[in-house]
Order: sequence, then structure tokens, then C-alpha cells
Amino acid sequence: MTNGPGAERGAGLSAVSSAILAMSRHLEVRDVLKTIVASARELLDAEYAALGVPDDHGGFAQFVVDGVSEEQWKAIGPLPRQHGILAAMLKDATPQRLGDVRNDPRFEGWPSAHPDMSDFLGMPVADGDEILGALFLANKRCPLPTGGCNFTAEDEALLGMLAQHAAIALTNARLYERSRELTIAGERARLAHELHDAVSQKLFSLRLTAQAATALVDRDPARAKDELQQVTRLAAEAADELRAAVVELRPAALDEDGLIATLRTQIQVLDRAHNARVTFAAHGLRALPAAQEEALLRVAQEALHNALRHADAQRVDVTLARHRQGAVLRIADDGRGFDPGAVRRAGRHLGLVSMRDRASGVGGTLTVESGPGKGTAVEMEVPGG
Repeated sequence: MTNGPGAERGAGLSAVSSAILAMSRHLEVRDVLKTIVASARELLDAEYAALGVPDDHGGFAQFVVDGVSEEQWKAIGPLPRQHGILAAMLKDATPQRLGDVRNDPRFEGWPSAHPDMSDFLGMPVADGDEILGALFLANKRCPLPTGGCNFTAEDEALLGMLAQHAAIALTNARLYERSRELTIAGERARLAHELHDAVSQKLFSLRLTAQAATALVDRDPARAKDELQQVTRLAAEAADELRAAVVELRPAALDEDGLIATLRTQIQVLDRAHNARVTFAAHGLRALPAAQEEALLRVAQEALHNALRHADAQRVDVTLARHRQGAVLRIADDGRGFDPGAVRRAGRHLGLVSMRDRASGVGGTLTVESGPGKGTAVEMEVPGG
């Protein structure tokens, strides 16, 4: 018994649903673009698929292909320009369905290494009036040995539906990346402020000690020598903290260096910038999804800020350890502590709300143990990948 049109529509909707879910799993723009292209090619059974994101200069800021090997792509050469049929999709926001792209008067040829294409289906990816990109497919595979392989009106409608969801996924990814950039900038500014305060205090002590040494040179040379030795020590500490400030003001390196190295660097900076002893240890950690690593880093930064700026802690210990498939982060200090219930009743949160939101946002949990005079321990657990 053969399946009827209803079964075919059901299979098509199921495939669209799978493609949409695949797109929504990613937060990085590049990953979203790749998923859109691969999903469209598989959904419409095409030999080639591509998606171009335009720049402001007549070219493409990003261009992702599927169905073309790495060697072929390198041989093709520079990215295409926004001309011909691509320009029509980007400027007029109109779909383009052609039986043979080579016969269209707007066709302007392609590089010699470019694969041969005939059937063509192009669809703009738009968010309201803003065109985010152009998605196109070529060479629809045909179940028959010869002929009848053009894209259909149903294919166009299906790709249009996918493009609408692709626009949402791409917009969300862009917002996520922008939010992360703003968060990183804010954290860098805050840490720079802390380092500035610490260095200023050190330089003030250095000036006072030098003045004392000057006053003692004639009447008490031995004490003047001791003061000058203190000047040397303070100058070395100030130099260390200034170097730490330069390092900290460089772009955050979570993507390049990973969570452990990034946390270790920032904790070393804080250890030098504050009177409190700040330590870090990591045990058996495995790679985690990027969103979980970022959440762990932000919670660690917030908890460290509380311990060093509000709790008057003399020691803060940070540990990061593997737990099942995920990880547990713990920040424990010996500061003055607080009553979590009283903090909630007073409407002050010490960043607890944002920390809990970050943890729950990646499927994790956050617990806080504290009491007046008993220090504070913040523990966050994430499930891993």
C-alpha cells in the first residue's frame, strides 16, 4: 500500500520540526548558520545549499555552504559579491525559483572550480524589514533516473517556513553574542576599577614611606634604610599589580583558553590586587558546553566580588571539580557572612538572583550557605553535555 498526500505532508512537517529544533540548539551565530544550511539541504533533498550574510560593502560578511568539499571551496576562490540573483533576494526580499539558473538573464557566471548548477531555489532570510541573509539551494535530487527534477511550489513554501524560523534563530544568536560582549565588557570594567583602587592605595603607601625615609636620612640612617627597603617592596608590588591590570584589560579568553585557564588567570589577578588570599584548584574537569562554562565563570566572578568587596574576607578558596558528567564550582570565604533570609526580606540580594538565574539558565543549580560570622560558601552544579 502506498502512502497518500497526508502521509507526505506529515513527513514534511516532521522534518521541518526537526530542522527548527536543530537550529534552536545553538547560540553561536556561525553554528546557527551551518545548521540552517544543512537543515535546508536535507529537508528539500538538494545537492548544494548556501547561506550568505551581507556586509555593508556589496559583499558577504559570512558565507556558509553545504555539499561542497573543503578542497572545492578553496579552489572556488573569494566570496561572491551581491549581484545577479543574490542581489535580487537581498534587495527585493523576493524568493527566486528557477528551472535552470544559467538561463536567467541575471546570471553572471561563476568561477571555473564552481560546481555546475541548474535547478535553483533562493529565499531571503528576513526579520521584519531587515534582510539578514540569502538562503539558496541548487540541483534538487530526483527519484527518477532522468528529468522532472525542478523545485516545486511546495518546496518554495517549505523553504519559506524554514527561513522564518532561521531568522528567529539567527536573531537570537546575534543577541546572545551581543549580550555576552556587553557582560564581558562590564566585568572587565569592574575588575579594572578594583585594580585601580588597589594600585592607588599601594602608590599612596609608597609615597608616605618615601617621605618618612627622607625625613630620617640625617637623624636616623638605620631607620631610613629600613624605610627605603619598604619602598622597594611596595614598588615591586605596585609593578606586579599594574602588570596584572594590563593582562586583565585584554579581551576575555574563555573561548580560546577554556574555563580553567581563564578562571586561574583572573583569580591570580585578584590575589595580587587584594589583601585577602585567593586560591584556585581544579580536579578532573572534562569539557563542558560553552554556555555552561560561561555561566560558571560569571557566577565565580560575582561570588568573588561579594567576598572581596563586601564580606571583608581574609581568604577565599575557589574549587572546580568534575561531578558525574558535569561539574561543581565552589567559592568559600571566611568573611563576615550574612543571613540569607534577612537579605531577601530587606530586598538586597548581593547578586544572588542573577547567580541563580545563570545557573538555572543552563540547567544547573545554585546553593548558598552562610550565617553571621560564619563566612559564605556558594556552590553551583551544572549537568555537562
